[in-house]
Amino acid sequence: MIFDTDILIWYLRGSVKAARAIDAAEGRAISLVTYMELLQGAKNKQEAHAIKGFLKDFGFATLPLSENIGHRASIYVEEYALSNGMGMADALVAATAVEDASILFSANTKHFKCVKELQLKQFRP
Repeated sequence: MIFDTDILIWYLRGSVKAARAIDAAEGRAISLVTYMELLQGAKNKQEAHAIKGFLKDFGFATLPLSENIGHRASIYVEEYALSNGMGMADALVAATAVEDASILFSANTKHFKCVKELQLKQFRP
């Protein structure tokens, strides 16, 4: 299962529901985009270190970007940016999940519902 950035942020802010969801998942992965978003949101080096430690301690695999993911994401932006508000980061995360044949777990399903081939599971905070 690929976790979207929002669930990890909920966890880092102390959400018990997010902690339970992460604990319940057998396979935990994130897109490289999610990894970068988390680090970009860190306020200082200590927070960045804590984020890295959290990902390591919980066994999250970070899935790399590939040419196929980039191509698929560009199609998603072309098709869904105007009609559904899909941005570059969401397109890359969705494309990663589709290319990996994994379920994407996100609270932000609004931007992802349009991707028909995406297996999407909604997190309710």
